[in-house]
Amino acid sequence: MRQVMVRYTVRPEEAEHNAELVRAVYEELHRANPSGMRYATFQLEDGVSFVHLHSADTEEAAQVLPGLPAFQRFQAGIADRCVEGPAVTQLREVGSFRVFEA
Repeated sequence: MRQVMVRYTVRPEEAEHNAELVRAVYEELHRANPSGMRYATFQLEDGVSFVHLHSADTEEAAQVLPGLPAFQRFQAGIADRCVEGPAVTQLREVGSFRVFEA
């Protein structure tokens, strides 16, 4: 299982646009309803920092997200929206309780 956290900070004037792009990814995910992956995005209290958590059971499931057109649109302008670019961290689960349950 692959688990990743991505954190970045956008310019204040880009926060709502970034959130709209993220919501479009979820709309597409809900329509496609892929199996073997879990994904969550959080906007932090400062309003400009975002954290994405992604978990995939297989390599095939790990490729679902990057293959989505909405995700590709989200990624296309990320560097221009950010003041602090995406930092990707591989996660090693120590324990969890009802995280990513349907």
